[in-house]
Amino acid sequence: MSRVGKSPVELPSGVQVTVNDGVCTVKGKRGELKLPLTPFVEVKVEGNQVVVTPVTTRSGEGAAMWGTTRALLANMVKGVSEGFSKGLEIQGTGFRAAVQGSNLVMNLGYSHDVIYPIPSDVKITTPRPTAILVEGNDKQRVGQVALDIRSFRKPEPYKGKGVRYDTEVLRRKEGKKK
Repeated sequence: MSRVGKSPVELPSGVQVTVNDGVCTVKGKRGELKLPLTPFVEVKVEGNQVVVTPVTTRSGEGAAMWGTTRALLANMVKGVSEGFSKGLEIQGTGFRAAVQGSNLVMNLGYSHDVIYPIPSDVKITTPRPTAILVEGNDKQRVGQVALDIRSFRKPEPYKGKGVRYDTEVLRRKEGKKK
């Protein structure tokens, strides 16, 4: 039995969920998201709640996809009503970032600037030259874009230089001793 799948997803005001031909569509004030459903689960809209039930609990796929589908639907509902954001910090002498048009231009200590084209479904802002904020409706997409930006210069453990999440705690190492 899935403990996550048992609880229904509450719909805030202004959010509509429809299920047609194996595709669940969630519409809200921030946009629209779609989720293709597996044949192992059944999704029903009951009033202001979305209930996910497995077709059969005897098969491993039904039990596995029950909680997963419910969690994906909950993230979609939160995404179209509130949205998701991920913060990044840049540390290092001379390291900085700026949004120029539809590109994120970063100076990360290389001989060239790192240019990252901003996807259309994600909004990237730089409140400070050493801070990057990634915002969007799709939780997976926001996390993937933040990971792509972080991968250009991961934080190193000796001096702490690089791009890190604002909530990330970096374990520092001691350097060589004389």
